[in-house]
Amino acid sequence: MQNDRILSMLGIAAKAGKVVSGEFSTEKAVKSGHAYLVIVSAEASENTKKSFLNMTDFYHVPCYCYGSKEELGRYIGKQFRASLAVTDENLARAVECKLKDSKTE
Repeated sequence: MQNDRILSMLGIAAKAGKVVSGEFSTEKAVKSGHAYLVIVSAEASENTKKSFLNMTDFYHVPCYCYGSKEELGRYIGKQFRASLAVTDENLARAVECKLKDSKTE
């Protein structure tokens, strides 16, 4: 159950105030250099995924498609969320390691 660990880590980051969510806030964090990791829901529209992948590529921020909108929102204590950004470098690195591990399983 690697997946739950990723979502739990996002929950911890959110409690620490190190997560911004929603398309506008996520985009703002990336463009202002505060985002260290972006996660877009696997359920997000192709257009949303493409725009975030292009933006994060341009700003050199790792971006992953992961989880449902409902899961992302619930674990960070919000409603449905199509996108979120982790704004703490160490937390982002830890979550990214788990994401990479989950892809190799």
